[in-house]
Amino acid sequence: MGITANKRIELLRGYMRDKNLHAFIIPSTDAHMSEYIPEHWEARRWISGFTGSAGTAVVTRNKAGLWTDSRYFLQAADELRGSEIVLFKDRLPDTASIPDWLISQLPDGGRVGIDGNVYPARDALALQSKFGEKSIALVPDFDPFSAIWRDRPALPKEPVTVHSLKLAGEAARTKIEKTLAEAEKYGAEAVWVSAPDTIAWLFNIRGSDVPYNPVAVAHAFLSRRQTILFIDKDKIRPEVAEHFRSEGIAVAGYHEAAGFWEKTHSVQVCLDSSKLSLSFYNAIARHNGAVDILSVADQLKSVKNDVEIANFRRVMVRDGIALVRFFRWLEKAVPAGEVTEYGVCLKLKELRSQQENFAGESFHTIAGYAANGAANHYHPSAENSAAVKAEGFLLIDSGGQYLDGTTDITRTAAVGAITDAMRRDYTLVLKGNINLSKAIFPAGTRGSQIDVLARKAMWEHGVNYLHGTGHGVGHYLCVHEGPHSIRPEENPVKLQIGMVATNEPGIYRDHRYGVRIENMMLTRRVMTTDFGDFYGFETLTLCPIDTTPIIKEMMTDEETAWLNAYHQAVYEKLSPHLSGEEAEWLKDKTKAL
Repeated sequence: MGITANKRIELLRGYMRDKNLHAFIIPSTDAHMSEYIPEHWEARRWISGFTGSAGTAVVTRNKAGLWTDSRYFLQAADELRGSEIVLFKDRLPDTASIPDWLISQLPDGGRVGIDGNVYPARDALALQSKFGEKSIALVPDFDPFSAIWRDRPALPKEPVTVHSLKLAGEAARTKIEKTLAEAEKYGAEAVWVSAPDTIAWLFNIRGSDVPYNPVAVAHAFLSRRQTILFIDKDKIRPEVAEHFRSEGIAVAGYHEAAGFWEKTHSVQVCLDSSKLSLSFYNAIARHNGAVDILSVADQLKSVKNDVEIANFRRVMVRDGIALVRFFRWLEKAVPAGEVTEYGVCLKLKELRSQQENFAGESFHTIAGYAANGAANHYHPSAENSAAVKAEGFLLIDSGGQYLDGTTDITRTAAVGAITDAMRRDYTLVLKGNINLSKAIFPAGTRGSQIDVLARKAMWEHGVNYLHGTGHGVGHYLCVHEGPHSIRPEENPVKLQIGMVATNEPGIYRDHRYGVRIENMMLTRRVMTTDFGDFYGFETLTLCPIDTTPIIKEMMTDEETAWLNAYHQAVYEKLSPHLSGEEAEWLKDKTKAL
């Protein structure tokens, strides 16, 4: 792939010379700021060969670099091998930021190109400010890939479906009304949305334009006067058109969205510049007022309603049944020499697909055996997959999309003999998971304020992990959903009753092994005292945690009690749906520590 990447970089440099550009920045984003994107917009992957979901490529006239975070350090180093692209390990103290690196490389008066149609507005505005201090121009008017990417895939055209009220729990009309009411609190008259998952939630539709996430590419305009969905009309079947009519939603062509702002003036528009392309931001702001705040629709979406919560609980039972059958199979198949990392991915999908309402995987399964477990987002393939031997750790991070919910779970299994050091790391990760699960905190608490609970035991042993501890999860939507999170970096969003988040601390020993344990949790009210409301978490995920690697002496009585109670709940909720042999297996795996 290195040779191919180098040839493509030269094609880009030819384009840059024609346009008098000294550098070009290629983000991982599409026109909708999605995490997973349609092939049409995978320009960063096309030019670099790096397949991770997060990263930015930068090409100058004589150098090239790729910035990505700790989840992908090992993967990126492998996939960039043989190319001229230098890996920059983002967020590490010694790594220069993209603007600082470009400033060091470019002459005064240099010109840096971006495609404003796919570049996040907030990031582009920050770049403009930074470059302006050094007399470097940011030029957002170019899409070189329309010229140099000869076999570029077309935009997706799969039809959308209606997400029924019995699954959504709230009508589209009501969600639109609530979103406008929130925007009006900030003086806005209208709302613009480009994020596909937000649009899917608002209008109670689902699609298949993006891998793993059941969404369709579209834009939306909301106001008291009219609500317009800009989408490829070929995707709208009669039953969907009737749904839109009944909810008061007008439909316009996807490519009509940009022109809409040429004739829409003097409106105060509520938008989120972190989830909007620079081109749309400029088009809106040219003739209108922009109320740039955290997406009000996303804040509403993150708090699950009673129907969604009930659906999540039902989904966890079905997902748990599939996982019990998987780990029971794994226990027999590894000693027989029948397991590869890729085989793990296939088996999980097979067993989940047997469950009611299964609609696909929620992301590419991470199945990392031994050293591969240290690569946070390692993805085995049929051509590149290690055999799982009866020794060491196997880390499996997987999830399912069901019509009534989305799942995300990680378990690390001891598939044979392990060392004392591995046991210690495993126990530290488990302690972190349990201590966050047990958290009780006052209303108004942010995720950054409780992240330390998952890390404290590790820190006391001089150990840390570089990724966040938890992310939101959508309801039959994106497996990574904001705006809330649990991570060290400050996030002003407060944890609220009804929010779903993951709990996934880990320890990664490069070239040796990785450990991660992940459950999904629901924020709920625990008690009300003279000091106000206090919240905590209900663990939603139902799957046994491997107890064989635990060093019991490292566990406190409270941690052991939590684990025993969790395993009792797993057995009680799953066993009625299992065969006699499966239930006996589960009973053994959930016995008290």
